[in-house]
Amino acid sequence: MNALLQHILEAHGGLHRWNGFSTMRAHLSQGGVLWHLKGKPGMLDEVDVQLELHRPWTSHSPFGGAGRRSAVTPERAAIETTEGAPIEELRDPRASFAGHALDTPWSDTQLAYFVGYAIWNYLTMPFTLAVPDLEIAELPPHQEDGRSLRRLQVRFPERLATHSPVQTFYFSEDGLLRRHDYEVDISGGAPAVHYLSDHLTVQGITLPTTHMIYVRKPDGSHDPEPLVVSIRLSEVAFA
Repeated sequence: MNALLQHILEAHGGLHRWNGFSTMRAHLSQGGVLWHLKGKPGMLDEVDVQLELHRPWTSHSPFGGAGRRSAVTPERAAIETTEGAPIEELRDPRASFAGHALDTPWSDTQLAYFVGYAIWNYLTMPFTLAVPDLEIAELPPHQEDGRSLRRLQVRFPERLATHSPVQTFYFSEDGLLRRHDYEVDISGGAPAVHYLSDHLTVQGITLPTTHMIYVRKPDGSHDPEPLVVSIRLSEVAFA
């Protein structure tokens, strides 16, 4: 493991502490224009999320109504009752997005897949960077808003459901994750810049509690509007 990644993991609480937990719960307050574009306004504005930390499994609850939750892995997106009875499922969910653009509407199971894999990636970073089959390279520092951000470019293996195979992560001098660039392949490769702030330490793990996502321009900047997605975390707990 290179020295920068070691510094980053220690700044977020350390890999040993992270590996001592298996699940995470949080409440999400979400906004942005994406939900309207996809025909799902208000459906996940206030929602609880549970995820497994060491394999990609995520569940949002309530999902589209009281007594309903999602259950998402890279291979399957399902909606089920809170008792686990199946309501609807989508096998090989990523293939169902072929030909989609940023404004293509989603079915409920496609929404479950997107929010499932996306929030798993957001909430397990930067610890997922310690997985051995990732290809990681340090890029030259980036200057933004008067501070220097160190950058890691990461190539993900196909087995991991994520936004795009190659992504760039930006870290401040204290080692905390501040920015994340990627393309949303299931929405026609829409370029995104994702800012992370309001870091909070919970049970020894430090994580950002505010996520603001915009359309990334070719020069790496963004306009303040539209805000594509906002996510605010509260009631975070590890077990």
